[in-house]
Formats: sequence, C-alpha cells, structure tokens
Amino acid sequence: MPSRPITKAHYESLAALRHALRRFLGFSQEAARQAGLTPQQHQALLAIKGFSERDYASIAELAERLQLRHHSVVGLVDRLVRRKLLRRTASTADRRRVELRLTAKGEKKIEQLSAMHLRELRQHGPELHRLLGTITEM
Repeated sequence: MPSRPITKAHYESLAALRHALRRFLGFSQEAARQAGLTPQQHQALLAIKGFSERDYASIAELAERLQLRHHSVVGLVDRLVRRKLLRRTASTADRRRVELRLTAKGEKKIEQLSAMHLRELRQHGPELHRLLGTITEM
C-alpha cells in the first residue's frame, strides 16, 4: 500500500509537536539545574525510581534507559554516589551484580522534581495530547 503524501498540515503539526516537546524539555532541564542537578543526573534518578516493579536498576539497565554507553553511566553513577543521592549495593541473587538504589536524599530530590514536572504536565499536557492526536489521525 503506497504511503500518503506528506502535506503542509503534517509539517505544521510535526513542528508544533516538536516545539511543545522542546518547551517541556527546556522546563525539565532548568528545573533540574535549579534543584542542583544536571539534566542527566535527574534522568538517572527518575529512571531508577521509575523502574518497573522494583526499587533498583543495574548499570546496564540504566545505560539502556538513558541511551548512554556503559562507561558514561558509571561516571554518572559515581558522581551521584559522591553526592549521596544514590548508593550501590551488591545483589543478593548474584554478588557480582551491582544494584543502584536512591538514598533518602535522592528520594527527596526526585520527589520534589517529579511534583514540579507533574504540575507542568497538568498545565501543558492537554496541548501535547491534542498535538499527538492530530498527528496520529492524519
């Protein structure tokens, strides 16, 4: 089945969606900086806290979630551990495996940032939803 031609409306919708996403990402990056974190540090804490059905992640899992190389994540984790936002623990299932867990300080930081992000999404989420709907219905 041939694909439909891309119209001016497609371009306009894609551009509007990208702009809305960039605005949200800009908000997110600034919120992280105001909280004393780099955007990547915020993303790492959120990825670990949001890991499905458990409260930890491995270096490899975090690297996949952040779309970074293993050695880059090791450096990121080292910095978060030094700041006492994250701790490494040996796995009880496999002592060779390291589990990354948020500390109480890390939990507090991600809770504050997540509350801010949820407020922002409640305010601007309907626009993102509308834009996505427009694009997927075209």
